[in-house]
Amino acid sequence: KITAKMNSLEDLEMVELLYKASNAGVKIRLLVRGFTCLIPGIKGMSENIYITSVVDRYLEHGRIYIFENGGDEKIFYGSADLMSRNLDRRIEVISPVLDKDIAKEFKELLDIQLKDNVKARIQDASEENLYVERAEGEKAIRSQYEMYKYLKEKHTS
Repeated sequence: KITAKMNSLEDLEMVELLYKASNAGVKIRLLVRGFTCLIPGIKGMSENIYITSVVDRYLEHGRIYIFENGGDEKIFYGSADLMSRNLDRRIEVISPVLDKDIAKEFKELLDIQLKDNVKARIQDASEENLYVERAEGEKAIRSQYEMYKYLKEKHTS
C-alpha cells in the first residue's frame, strides 16, 4: 500500500512507477492538492489508485509518504513534490520518520485529511473534480479545521 500527500504529481517516471505498482495490485491513496499528470481509476492501468484534492482556507506545505509492504511500514516527510523540477533540478529533502510518536501523529493527521468530506474533491479520469459525497447522517469532516482541533487538544492538554 502507498499513501501520500503532496501538492503536485508531474514527474513522468514517478507516474509510470505508480501505474506499475497499481497493476501489481498495490493500493494507492493520494492526496494531491494541486495538479497531477496521473489518471486514476482506469481499468488495467490505474484501477488501484484513488486521488482526492483539498483546497481550503489555509495553504499547506507538508508532504507525507507512507509505504507499506507486508507489515513493514516506512514513513517519510519533507517538502518535495513528485515533480521533475523537485527530483532532478533542485535540492530538496525527504526524511524518514523514525520516532514512533511523531510517526503516529503524522498518520493521524493524514487520516483526518483523507477523511475530508466537505472540501475534498475527487480527481478521476472524468476530470469533473466533484466533491466527495457525504453519506446521509455522516459527520461533516472539514480536514483543516479538524486538524486544528486535533493539534490544539493534543498540545495544550
